[in-house]
Amino acid sequence: MNQTAERTARPRRSFIFSPGLKPDMFPKALASGTDIVCIELEDGIAPKDKQQAREHALALFATPQADDGIERIVRINCLRSAFGLADVQAVLDTHTPPPGLMLPKVMAPDEITWLDDLLSERGHNTRLHVIIETNAALESAHKIARASPRIDALFFGGIDMAAELHCRNAWEPLLYARSRVVHAAAAAGVDVIDVPYLNLNDLSGMEREARLARELGFSGKGAIHPKQIPILNRVFTPTEAEIADARKILQAFEAADTGLVVVDGKLIEKPVVREMRRILSIAERLPR
Repeated sequence: MNQTAERTARPRRSFIFSPGLKPDMFPKALASGTDIVCIELEDGIAPKDKQQAREHALALFATPQADDGIERIVRINCLRSAFGLADVQAVLDTHTPPPGLMLPKVMAPDEITWLDDLLSERGHNTRLHVIIETNAALESAHKIARASPRIDALFFGGIDMAAELHCRNAWEPLLYARSRVVHAAAAAGVDVIDVPYLNLNDLSGMEREARLARELGFSGKGAIHPKQIPILNRVFTPTEAEIADARKILQAFEAADTGLVVVDGKLIEKPVVREMRRILSIAERLPR
């Protein structure tokens, strides 16, 4: 693929879907304060409306998008379905592809490699976001995460995963699955984003789950309504103390030129440097 398309650290604290069938809702989603807007072509679109939604979604990218820091992606249909194949063909046919595609119901790394090859052949720099929501994908999560340098993030699809595992869609039953996705993303050096919290009337419950997700290693969490976004952004934003510590640690390593340093009485080893750089990269991109 084109070497100019490289992974960059950026805020991915929240995302929200915008229906492909209603392009007039896209500007509203962009104004919601979210870091990622995902145009929906999959579960939220009835089969009879798939083609129209696809046409509407791709038409949005016929004109240049504003450089506003908001990530724009399109969730296409499963690559092993006729609708998914039609989505891919439409992306390959256009001269103005979406900046990113979200891939649902992935089961194996070969799916990612196949799409990467097609995009590279066409000359598109489209990035990829992969949902881990099948048991097969969970089993192959590490291989999937490394299947393409186009991948920027893994998404944990808790609803489908709970159905596949025959368990409740709750924190404790899905803890192992979440942890495995976090580990796969960390090993590949990509972001990892948690499933939306579905109870719109329980904002405190959503915040509690978001904090647990951040402690586990998630970069952000999905939203089903704009009123959830400010809370998610707050939870996943590095604090001023974390940003100051990151600067201090990086400065200590630069001055010491060694594999470990002592900062404020704490022994810190070099593997921490990558995370400190990520924190600062994100902080620099956040709105002031």
